Amino acid sequence: MKKLGLIFSVFVLLFSTQAFAQSENGPVISFKEKSIDFGDLKQGDKVSHTFELTNTGTAPLVISNVAATCGCTVPSWPKEPVAPGASAKIEVSFNSAGKMGKQNSVVRIYSNASEPIEKVSLISNVLPKTK
Repeated sequence: MKKLGLIFSVFVLLFSTQAFAQSENGPVISFKEKSIDFGDLKQGDKVSHTFELTNTGTAPLVISNVAATCGCTVPSWPKEPVAPGASAKIEVSFNSAGKMGKQNSVVRIYSNASEPIEKVSLISNVLPKTK
């Protein structure tokens, strides 16, 4: 029974080492920044920000989808693979029409990276329109 436990332990150790090694060899997203705070906006203002990313991994990065939490936030992303060491940009626009108070618009980036879902966010405080 002890032999079986030892064999199992060795198998788990080898498997986890292999899984860790694979995650280091794939694409990796590194963002220059993961959030931007626009501060106070007047209701109806439109703002945008470009999030810069670099593939710090060893394989091409493919971004399969970028999704926002609401229709007020619209992302645009590169459709072609990002080579290892190369950079790319994700443009995100926010329309504050119909919004009020503190806003945190989260955008999820789906890819083949070692962390398959990354998040960036646009933060603002929407004030009423002045007449």
